[in-house]
Amino acid sequence: MLNLAVLLEDSARAVPERLAVICGDARLTYAEVNQKASQVAHGLAQLGIKKGDKVALSCPNLPYFPIIYYGILKIGAVVVPLNILLKGREIAYHLQDSDAKAFFCFQGTADLPMAESGFEGFQQTTMCEQFILITAIAENSFPETATFNEFVANQPTDFNSIDTNADDTAVILYTSGTTGQPKGAELTHLNMVLNARLFGIYDTQRGFDTHLITLPLFHSFGQSVQMNSGFYNGATLNLLPRFTPEAALSEMEKNEVTIFAGVPTMYWALLNYADADKFDLAKIAANLATCHAGGSPLPLEVLRGFEAKFNTKVLEGYGLSETSPVAVFNKAANSRAGSVGFPVWGVQVRVVDEAGADVPAGELGEIVIRGHNIMKGYYKKPEATEAAIKDGWFYSGDIGRFDADGFLYIADRVKDMILRGGFNVYPRELEEVLMTHEAVSLCAVIGVPSDEHGEEVKAYIVLKQSASPSETEIVEWCKANMASYKYPRFVEFRETLPMTATGKILKRELR
Repeated sequence: MLNLAVLLEDSARAVPERLAVICGDARLTYAEVNQKASQVAHGLAQLGIKKGDKVALSCPNLPYFPIIYYGILKIGAVVVPLNILLKGREIAYHLQDSDAKAFFCFQGTADLPMAESGFEGFQQTTMCEQFILITAIAENSFPETATFNEFVANQPTDFNSIDTNADDTAVILYTSGTTGQPKGAELTHLNMVLNARLFGIYDTQRGFDTHLITLPLFHSFGQSVQMNSGFYNGATLNLLPRFTPEAALSEMEKNEVTIFAGVPTMYWALLNYADADKFDLAKIAANLATCHAGGSPLPLEVLRGFEAKFNTKVLEGYGLSETSPVAVFNKAANSRAGSVGFPVWGVQVRVVDEAGADVPAGELGEIVIRGHNIMKGYYKKPEATEAAIKDGWFYSGDIGRFDADGFLYIADRVKDMILRGGFNVYPRELEEVLMTHEAVSLCAVIGVPSDEHGEEVKAYIVLKQSASPSETEIVEWCKANMASYKYPRFVEFRETLPMTATGKILKRELR
């Protein structure tokens, strides 16, 4: 028997008075988080929620998220975290597709009225019966529904977690839906517990770390790598609902953060923040024990600049929602810049050609993964599952290579590869070169239709302050620094690039 809630419960017994969560003025110990999660479990039981039922959760990085998340798990139900930026129609799809029976939805703000979209989506479903409004204010915008405070009022503060099997589904994480409708990856209790514990060994001594969590907890990176592994280690989670470089540096300084994890655009923003000197960077650097990067490859120029500025090591890793997520990671004692490291314990990784045969070291191919971290499958989508998992190997859709020493490098997504005149062009390779240009602050390379070559290469560029090269000058520079079939023929300057809620550049919008 194994229940993911054990990560919270074990630490609540071992370090009950240790601060589990910091968020603004809120301070909650492990004992308090566990007690509140138990109240959620009792409330769900009163609603008739049973083992295996699906419960959706839409909430930013606030204490409510871990409390509700672990409360759902305690009763043996399945957590369905939802992206907080989804609109009503999209929420209805996720609730209906996951067969959610209850839905916890945060009130939101004037800029992001989450509850309006959430309730709109809830009303469009046929199976979801309960809508619980997460709000700290007394006034309920949806009087026919219960507020979170009403839901947990007078509930007992202890709960014996329901026994679940290791291969029972714990969480359904929805993919981004870049190729059709989003698919729900079913992750088991074993998937999630092992991933949290394996990643936890990369961090320092139990009960002494403070994680700054700016990654959204509804996403696999923040959820597993920081929340679950942090709770396993008895660490303090410093929750930041919305990332800005100013807010992140302020929290790092104020709360003596030892661990930071982010996607490349967060590292880029921190490195290029003009007012960083108003913070005690020496103090921040002295406290930061380690930084983790993932989500997409971190440009070498950004990695080296960040490490120099903050005098700390940035360790890159690799994984997907379907792999719980961590599959590959660098170790502090054995890392290589530009690489995502070695497979974690119990996980096998290969790089294969179109026929599924291994390619030699140094050659590119599709990354395939096998191990305890692989999802059960896509919920209610057997054909999609069969297409993704073949003979036990998960086909990632990512292109990579191993070097002679066994370090893995990510080249690009298969779908992002540009086919120009019969030649394969990998955008990430060009982006790495562009980032070395003295005027380039951030960039994204995509393929655009071409009658002559099938696809042509185009670069979108955010310039550094006071830089003013022409598009022609950038093209000529690329021509001098890249092979003739690779260099961008088109350049467009932008003040910003579109990004997902997790900070990934949205290339599909550029297309």
